[in-house]
Amino acid sequence: MLFGYESSYPPDATELALPDVATARRLLGEHRPDLIERLTAVATRFEIDPRALDAAILGTARLAHRHGSLGDDFHAYHNEIHVLEVGERRLSRVIEATGVMGPRKEDVDALLIFAACHDLRQRESFDFPGPVGGNEAASSAEAFRIMDLAGFDRAADQSQYIAIELMITGSTFDARPPPHPDPQTAELPEVTGGALARGLHLWLDTSVPRWRENADCRRGERLARLAADLDTANVGEDFAQLCETALRLCREREMRWHRAVDSDESAATCLAFLGKGQEYYFYELHAFSSREGERVYGPGKAANGAKVRETTAALLERFAAQPPVNGAAVLAAFAELTGAA
Repeated sequence: MLFGYESSYPPDATELALPDVATARRLLGEHRPDLIERLTAVATRFEIDPRALDAAILGTARLAHRHGSLGDDFHAYHNEIHVLEVGERRLSRVIEATGVMGPRKEDVDALLIFAACHDLRQRESFDFPGPVGGNEAASSAEAFRIMDLAGFDRAADQSQYIAIELMITGSTFDARPPPHPDPQTAELPEVTGGALARGLHLWLDTSVPRWRENADCRRGERLARLAADLDTANVGEDFAQLCETALRLCREREMRWHRAVDSDESAATCLAFLGKGQEYYFYELHAFSSREGERVYGPGKAANGAKVRETTAALLERFAAQPPVNGAAVLAAFAELTGAA
């Protein structure tokens, strides 16, 4: 629609293995019927467009097959559980908390698709020109094809395609290190920036001239800010949930760097990530992008702030006299200190 991602990111083996909604439903029905049931419950509760539900089911099945429990490249964080975090728990909470002042029905449709499709690809080696990550650009390209298969029409439903493209684009995190990186966070590329959604309007000013004159683009930019807040709402959730996501991200990060958590080489990196890295993410990187996100999750973030610092101090104190033997020891200590699973 706006950026032409599809020409750079064609279908892969997972798309070919799950070519349509019916195939996705069969796969999940056989192995993870709970995912269909829970997404359907959200769709029924909020009267979501059946096509949006089909798109969410296909996206969830592909994510589970590519990077989740139904494939051979398991990512501890970017998998089908994250779909439910965003599209079930967090989206439902925002809708309930904001009421008539919250997202409209067609916005909820788009946000459910976003939940299932924004992390579809996690192994892209080619970054799209500009500030958009390759994973996000590829996920957006695949999301368009998923919407086609779910019955959306690129002309009649252009506003939804534009919204999805901008939401997934805006979920990109800036991976540049800070000007004077803390030695303990210098090797944390996943958490050294912030959501592109916060400055998406500035990038659009230069890359999509006169976008502000287009109602669909204005809506998409607004939804991109809300989507980014849903994606990073762990900061304002229950403290144990915040820490559980940190544990999953840490495990995934070690896997991506080819370090086994029970090896001694993972000790320092896990301690950095779960220690000062969490403070850096919470205080320096995260900022709410939408009024809805701040209203719903701002009080929780304020309540979690002191706990984050206390946990970091306690974790570092735990290993002050004797460094951890491996990453698993750090993960166990962090879980014990926070009550996270």
